[in-house]
Amino acid sequence: MRRLLLAAVMLGTVSAAHAADMPDLPILRGSFTDGLTRSAVNWQGFYVGGQAGYGSSDENFNGSTSNMMAALLADTLIEQEMGVSQWNLGLGKASQRSSGYGAFGGYNAQWDDVVIGLEASYLHGKFGGSTTASEARSNQLSDGNVHSVTASSTASIAIKDMATFRGRAGYAWGCFLPYVFGGLALGNADIVRTVSVQDYVTPAGVLQGPISSSEAQHNHLVYGYSGGLGVDINLVGGLFMRAEWEYLRFTAQVDTSINTVRAGLGYKF
Repeated sequence: MRRLLLAAVMLGTVSAAHAADMPDLPILRGSFTDGLTRSAVNWQGFYVGGQAGYGSSDENFNGSTSNMMAALLADTLIEQEMGVSQWNLGLGKASQRSSGYGAFGGYNAQWDDVVIGLEASYLHGKFGGSTTASEARSNQLSDGNVHSVTASSTASIAIKDMATFRGRAGYAWGCFLPYVFGGLALGNADIVRTVSVQDYVTPAGVLQGPISSSEAQHNHLVYGYSGGLGVDINLVGGLFMRAEWEYLRFTAQVDTSINTVRAGLGYKF
């Protein structure tokens, strides 16, 4: 028994001596993760990318043809006494969904985890809508006749190209860069408006008109503003992917709002 105890003591002494000679490694202290670091993503610099989007456009056509109707009926009795150009023809609102594709590019400046940048974004598609309406009224006017007037109106807008120039601010969190943005929006639009009026006069039984006027604006520049939010996700090196929502508002003859969701792939130099 004494021999066994003596052997155990000698073995423990030798093991302790060897352990004292071994290097001090973190893994031996149960701290292996202390030796690992996660490098931060550098978002500073120029970048470019491509994108595809899908969204809806909402148009408010109310009042979009009033000025044309007033010009068509200037100095006429029915305009002076019936105010035809001010009728609410019920053009109302329209909504349409569409898809598009395009590109983006910009520059980021980074301070610690805060990222500030300027960006230009472009999307090609066909966002817009159309509507038509008519209204009829009868009144006895100062000439002693009853005038039965029918007024018709149509309007349409198609925005083929949209570009936004915006500032953005984000916060880098690991490989993620969530951000918000806002800026100027420009669009290339085709706008077509038509008005038509006919007047049936009794008891003479005379039909006056119809008279009409049309106005077509092709490749017309419309402008407004944009805003939204998104996230860039670093994949490897300078390659990153993007998910984004953008709201655009164009103020022209036809008030148009566009909401899009987009996905993209970019590269930071």
